[in-house]
Amino acid sequence: MLTHFKADLHIHTCLSPCAEWEMTPKAIIAKSREQGIDIIAICDHNSAENTAAAMRAGKKSGVCVLPGMEICSKEEVHILAIFESPEHALAMQTYIYAHLPGKNRPEYFGHQIVVNEDDEVIEENSRMLIGATTLGIREIVDKTHEMQGISIASHVDRPAFGIISQLGFIPPDLPLDAVEVSFRMSVRDAREKIAGIRDLPCITSSDAHYPDDIGKIRTIFEIKAPSFEEIRLALQGSGGRRV
Repeated sequence: MLTHFKADLHIHTCLSPCAEWEMTPKAIIAKSREQGIDIIAICDHNSAENTAAAMRAGKKSGVCVLPGMEICSKEEVHILAIFESPEHALAMQTYIYAHLPGKNRPEYFGHQIVVNEDDEVIEENSRMLIGATTLGIREIVDKTHEMQGISIASHVDRPAFGIISQLGFIPPDLPLDAVEVSFRMSVRDAREKIAGIRDLPCITSSDAHYPDDIGKIRTIFEIKAPSFEEIRLALQGSGGRRV
């Protein structure tokens, strides 16, 4: 039986230097429950180090947490990579770290805090997470699929770091699973105004950097259960599932 589930598939934690320190696993889960969100994805910049902690916190409170990353390509296009397991996400992280130059300057870009499910600080990540990788968009999408993940072009309506703003178009041979529209534009308007997304599934996500942002926009999935595989099938339109 298909049921409606509410999802916010683009949430940052305190690991992202542009996010607030309050974006800890416990705080994110508490706000998600308050907002009635069933499924979230943790997608920090170029890293998945806080995903396992968020998944453990979510399991305690009945929120399905998917591990992911928001990866910046060499073209400065942001791509969401979402996975079923923390092992897949961390394998993707290893690949990304090998192609991520530079060191963070916390006094300028912000701190990058790794925490556990009880919001205790473990360490500070010293990599330049806010920077661009040396990987092209196609390499990122293909590697995400190799790691059995879902690849979604981030905030295609935004004037910065979106695939349209950076490239001017979506390459017709780029095997994206979906595109993301921000809270700034409705999906209907996006389909009418943004060339190249008409035939792709569209999700809407908060891109939350502050607790109050969580769930301010969400995607309704008509699926059998709150899970990664069901979301994948919904993006494919399989068995009546839909976005």
